[in-house]
Amino acid sequence: MGNRKRKTVDESRSVMHRLVMPEDSNTLGTLMGGVLMHWMDMCAAIAARRHSNTYAMTVTVDRIQFVGSVRVGEVVNLEAEVTRAFRTSMEIGLRVIAENLDTGEKRLCASTFYSFVAVDRDGSTLPVPEVIPETDGQKKRYRDAEERRSARLEDAGRIREEAEAFDRQQF
Repeated sequence: MGNRKRKTVDESRSVMHRLVMPEDSNTLGTLMGGVLMHWMDMCAAIAARRHSNTYAMTVTVDRIQFVGSVRVGEVVNLEAEVTRAFRTSMEIGLRVIAENLDTGEKRLCASTFYSFVAVDRDGSTLPVPEVIPETDGQKKRYRDAEERRSARLEDAGRIREEAEAFDRQQF
């Protein structure tokens, strides 16, 4: 990765805040998962674009587990940053914190890792800057990213095979 530009993790950091409104909720008055996933993808995409300074497309989203619901009137705080960059792809770590503005209580609602690939206007992949982790947490996520990437690549191969088998089936 010799002469590629380098950027710190903090240079990619993206923070979004969204007030949960009734149109974002289900009939129980809690935030719909699909709406939250849309916000998460947007926040992660901003981090990827900040790091790559070009277009970035979502490739994968690791398993998302919603560990708590968010009620109408609460604020969703989304935080994303590039944890590691490979040749043309980037891993982005993202967490979601719900905040009750009346009590000041904050709680983790979800966290996951995204993979994005940098592309030009024609969709051709582009190299991305290397990542410089600075804090202990950033260094750990950087080290662990290689293992997560290997698992994603293995999953991609299996999913491709399953899709090809599905395509061969007749209905």
